Amino acid sequence: MHLRLVSLLAAAMVALLPGTARADVTYPDPQPVTGRQIIHDPTVMRLRTGGYVAYSTGGVIGARTSKDRVHWDDAGNAFAEPPSWWYAYNDTGDPWAPDLSYRAGHYWLYYAVSSWGTNHSAIGVATSPTGLPGTWTDHGKAFASERTDTWNAIDPAIVRADGRLWMSFGSYWTGIRMVELDPTTGKAAEGAPVHHLATRPDAPYAVEGPYIVRHGRWFYLFASYDTCCAGVNSTYRIRVGRATSVTGPYTDSTGKPLLEGGGDLLLAGHGRYVGTGGESVFHDRGHDWLAYHYYDAEDAGTPKLGLNALTWTRSGWPKVR
Repeated sequence: MHLRLVSLLAAAMVALLPGTARADVTYPDPQPVTGRQIIHDPTVMRLRTGGYVAYSTGGVIGARTSKDRVHWDDAGNAFAEPPSWWYAYNDTGDPWAPDLSYRAGHYWLYYAVSSWGTNHSAIGVATSPTGLPGTWTDHGKAFASERTDTWNAIDPAIVRADGRLWMSFGSYWTGIRMVELDPTTGKAAEGAPVHHLATRPDAPYAVEGPYIVRHGRWFYLFASYDTCCAGVNSTYRIRVGRATSVTGPYTDSTGKPLLEGGGDLLLAGHGRYVGTGGESVFHDRGHDWLAYHYYDAEDAGTPKLGLNALTWTRSGWPKVR
């Protein structure tokens, strides 16, 4: 107990040092969930008809549904079969890291297809009238990257800003990027430049999985830092910065740019909850929620659904509860 107290006090002192991004000493556990808890890179939404749906990496975009946000049932997959064009990016037609949004009377599902360790990658887009699995129509590639590019077109996330539609994305390969979308097609606007939002100082630039939320006059960029997908050896953690423009520049609470490795630590592994990341944010009846996966150290590192309320401090920074 004495050593633990010393450790906590030291961490608290570091958090107060000038030039050090705000960091919590302890982190809340995810809210209790039951049923089908296994998930990776979740995107969650309360449907307009009631109830919740979550899509994730695994299967042909694995689906979960819930009536109360607590008990989750396996709902199959977004698609019955992989669209044929996916096989140009991996041999198994395996999709990653979906993002679910709603606009113009339709649900929109973005997702990535790629192979481990390459930026020969593509982000696809599909629409649905209900948002439920089995109702999706695929519309092909929204954006792609090749081995000659300095970015990686995976981990998409959609945000609207000032009447325009944007997609953040990125994993390693110099970090987080953004491109404007055509709101009619949902695909990259013709000739749209690729903006740079966040990176790490050194290769391999281990930051990925962006998600941008507007709160008040600020845009907040959440991203997963460090190592994913290694079970109990994962070091994923969620950091955040903010900007007054959706395209940046994003800085943390000390003013350090995310393009220079900045980012306030929002949530890190603790206890049985290892490698917290693959995050998204959803709004539910007046409240914001953070969805993510963690690797359960008490269940052989199985990836499971984490949900926490997301609140905002008086200074305008997010905090998990």
